[in-house]
Amino acid sequence: MMTVSQALQQRISVRSFLPTPVPRDLVHDILNIARYAPSGGNLQPWKVMVFGGSAARALKDLALATVGHDVQRSEEGERPMYPAKLGEPYRTRRQKIAEDLYAKLGIPREDKEKRLAHVRQNFAAFGAPTILMFVIDRSMGWGQWAHLGMFMQSVALAAEERGLGTCMQESWMLIRETFHRHFQLPPDDILYCGMALGHPDWSAPVNSLRSDRATVEEIASFHGFDERSA
Repeated sequence: MMTVSQALQQRISVRSFLPTPVPRDLVHDILNIARYAPSGGNLQPWKVMVFGGSAARALKDLALATVGHDVQRSEEGERPMYPAKLGEPYRTRRQKIAEDLYAKLGIPREDKEKRLAHVRQNFAAFGAPTILMFVIDRSMGWGQWAHLGMFMQSVALAAEERGLGTCMQESWMLIRETFHRHFQLPPDDILYCGMALGHPDWSAPVNSLRSDRATVEEIASFHGFDERSA
């Protein structure tokens, strides 16, 4: 049986999926496990809209029609994807994963059209047959948004354990207003993120991408440990 450590290490952002449908009961099973994710004050401030079959196809059509060829357009509003001025080392990390991705796809820097075409594939969920959309109450603070992230990670790991792949897609917030209007969400709800879910196409070169991670020494400092008594 897969361990948590194995699931964490092998999980990737899958960017090419097989068309094989994911049964509703399997998605329900994943969410049933993920609902035990940590939640400060037990608020559980998340809602999940699950799209499969014709509903998933309709959502992709809506998204692609909304973004058109202008993938730079944005409906992020008051909760943007990234800070306006991304400092270091974050800017370099973001640039490197982008270049590593396009290298796997065989798209050179100067081919802007092909790069934009790949970005548009976000709104087709990279071919995934199932899409999960995560919604939160606008009144919630950054703490509750962090808790939603823990819930999403739990969904991804539960999916990994069951042989499925995922891709967490903040790109969906670029059509946040359109999504809100189309599905007539309550005024207090706001879309945070989407997640593509399905069977990875392991023959696709893009799915061999493994992003770099900072070392423990880079991200952690240890205090109060006495090596003599360790």
